[in-house]
Amino acid sequence: MDLSRIKGIIPPIITPMNADESINEEELRRQVNRLIDAGVHGLFPFGTNGEGYILSAEEKEQVLRIVVDETKGRVPVYAGTGCVSTAETIKQSLMAKEVGADVLSIITPSFAAASQEELYNHYKEVAEAVDLPIILYNIPARTGNSLAPATVARLSKIPNIVGVKDSSGNFDNMLQYIEKTKDSDFIVLSGNDSLILWCLLAGGRGGIAGCANVYPDTMVNIYEQFIKGDINKAREYQDSIRSFRDCFKFGNPNTIVKTAVSLLGYPVGKCRKPFSSLSEEGINAIKKVLEENKQKGMK
Repeated sequence: MDLSRIKGIIPPIITPMNADESINEEELRRQVNRLIDAGVHGLFPFGTNGEGYILSAEEKEQVLRIVVDETKGRVPVYAGTGCVSTAETIKQSLMAKEVGADVLSIITPSFAAASQEELYNHYKEVAEAVDLPIILYNIPARTGNSLAPATVARLSKIPNIVGVKDSSGNFDNMLQYIEKTKDSDFIVLSGNDSLILWCLLAGGRGGIAGCANVYPDTMVNIYEQFIKGDINKAREYQDSIRSFRDCFKFGNPNTIVKTAVSLLGYPVGKCRKPFSSLSEEGINAIKKVLEENKQKGMK
């Protein structure tokens, strides 16, 4: 694909579920169109906000087929194919290629501690086995393994490893990714919604933004206003999501996001158990923020 299309705001689209926790295909198709109509620059099924961590391999294929079919090439589709083992990651990545994904987003292996050399070899083997652009995915708080800037620099020299999503929350780490790959076309995306503008200002290309499931127009405008050169306006859009992100203190961010989309009137269901509960205090806080932001015109 044209790598210049890897940019902007890419929602890790939520996975709507029925009451029995099966995939709600009709609502997933609706969410695809809702986000594309808002101007998003890509879609990322079964990422963290899409509950990829709790979907079976068969369900991931089901979700990807639906998203690819409904997207119809309007924006690139990113598939989260990272697994604990190299062999299973390759298997999932080949499935994603067959189904029609444009880009692979591959999270680091989890649970067992991996050395930087083991991480390098893991990604190298996957890249050699699957001819698709690969975005590395660094989220050490969830996986227990962190991609060091030096390792990312090494991996950036492999032709189809084209970028990295950094969800460490450490801006200096993201800056080092940018600095150590600045002499190439390597793409750095923010995985932390509060750092998207700062990533862009530092030379990054955008963000994979969970909040775009709730406020797609607002998130898209962080990028679009930046591209237009209106940094002040981009900053206004960036700052406007703070009140919603403050709700993350009430529970798992995935659950907060999916609950908010449900409260907006979309029948997306709950997150899959056991990650499905929020306190009444948390639900009331989300309702309050959604109403306040509605009055401000956020959407």
